Amino acid sequence: MMHLFKTTSVALALLLAASPSIAQQTAPALAAAERPVVIEGVVPDQATKTKLLTNLRAVYGASRVVDRIQVDDIAMPPNWGDYVASMISSGLTRVSPGKLEVSGQSVRITGEVSNEALRQQVASDLSLASNTSYTVTNALKLSSQQEVLDQTLANRIIEFQSGSAKLTPFGMSILDEMVAKMLQMPDSRFLIIGHTDNVGQRESNLALSHARALAVKNYMVMKRIPVSHLDVLGKGPDEPVADNTSNDGRARNRRIEFQIQ
Repeated sequence: MMHLFKTTSVALALLLAASPSIAQQTAPALAAAERPVVIEGVVPDQATKTKLLTNLRAVYGASRVVDRIQVDDIAMPPNWGDYVASMISSGLTRVSPGKLEVSGQSVRITGEVSNEALRQQVASDLSLASNTSYTVTNALKLSSQQEVLDQTLANRIIEFQSGSAKLTPFGMSILDEMVAKMLQMPDSRFLIIGHTDNVGQRESNLALSHARALAVKNYMVMKRIPVSHLDVLGKGPDEPVADNTSNDGRARNRRIEFQIQ
């Protein structure tokens, strides 16, 4: 949700994926991708308001945008409207829930993102949008969604038939649990990583790890995870988590991992 609020100076605030009550929705639990984006605040002229709303609707869709902008005869820094409009980009959709506040030449971004690289990228994009002339405070936090996935997998091994990329019934049962959690994260993208032990040729293990990651992806797509939300990577034997000299260690290394991107 994007929320722009009125203050005594030119100010803008974006609340990302806000609660339904803000837009007076009656649905008890909207997915983040359906929640309203409220823009509320004070701008100096109608042209600036139009520019902000145009960008906001292009990024989030017109049906989600709630306009609470007021126009008042107030002073603003040079090119303020252009800079703020440039900050409203697709990168903000990866922050949910969150808020972007712009007061004069001070910018503050809060909320949750899925990983550290994205946390840095969002702040960098905001700084570049203002030609680095605005002060950007990055108060974004990493979301707890990765922890949810890790706890659901709970160090269990997703099993395949020996030497193949065909899932076992037990492997499918674990994936069903993972899918149930992923469906609660409709704005997230997931990386499925396949690993093997070090028995055999590395090239063969790389191919097998990729095939198994792809088999997991195909199973999850069949269970209604959007294909565009899933990527795969095969790392073969390159990142063991246990000693390959024991049967138990090799079994632990033959694994599937899930990362939120």
